[in-house]
Amino acid sequence: MSILGLVGIVAAFCTTVAFIPQIIKLRKQGGQDLSYPMLVLYLTGVILWLIYGLMIHAAAVIWANALGVLFVTICIVLKAAGTDRRISASARLRIAVDMDEVIADSFSKHLRHYNEQTGENLTHEMVTHNGLRPLIPDKHKEIYNRVPFADDFFADLEVIDGSRAALEKLSQQHDVFITSAAMDVPTSFDAKYKWLERHFPFIPPARIVFCGDKHIIDADVLIDDRSRHFKKFRGIGILFTAPHNAREAAPLRANGWDEVLQIIASHSPQNIKEEQRSRTLSMNPAES
Repeated sequence: MSILGLVGIVAAFCTTVAFIPQIIKLRKQGGQDLSYPMLVLYLTGVILWLIYGLMIHAAAVIWANALGVLFVTICIVLKAAGTDRRISASARLRIAVDMDEVIADSFSKHLRHYNEQTGENLTHEMVTHNGLRPLIPDKHKEIYNRVPFADDFFADLEVIDGSRAALEKLSQQHDVFITSAAMDVPTSFDAKYKWLERHFPFIPPARIVFCGDKHIIDADVLIDDRSRHFKKFRGIGILFTAPHNAREAAPLRANGWDEVLQIIASHSPQNIKEEQRSRTLSMNPAES
């Protein structure tokens, strides 16, 4: 083989295999740094070189550019797939969902036990119209506060209408976490976990969070019946209507799970994440 022919083979080899490290990087990091026009232009060039090689029967030119066409095409496909993955990832929200009065009807049982123990006749409608505090006389406050501490209180709560179907739907598109302020009733952990396991088996245990202050939850959306949990929360809060908060003003309120789905659907993930970032910066100016 002549030196000229050897130089041509080495040159063809180098320019062809140069794409292999780029393909490896694309698989690991994505192709955001690569330009589609550059790739398309390069692909056009190697296709023309391949045609030229076929016309002059130059073996080195043919195989080098045939491999070049293959490698550049792989780069374009990997870049497109990486973009799709990034779009998919950015479209997924982290949604934190409270348990009591959002997916579990604890208030109905609370009122029922309170009425049984005191002889009172409180109803949801009375609490909705008057608020809870004026309806509980001082002599009965301790009884009311102690009701949830019964050993079996959280074991057989009714499921809030529409919550199971809504969370199943949201779980297909987003990352859903159950976040219950269980420290209010520390003895409730076991009963709450078993209740969730029975009624919401599609929520994995790793996404069940028993906590105190919910602002520690790094989520984009928090659905809760207590607006106090929104004060330090960095995402957007959706107040889920319950008798005790019916008269409370709220920027975002859902009167049922259909409305929760509508609110989330009407806010693009990008806008929600941008709002979360803005709230984070307003709370921590040093991060800007």
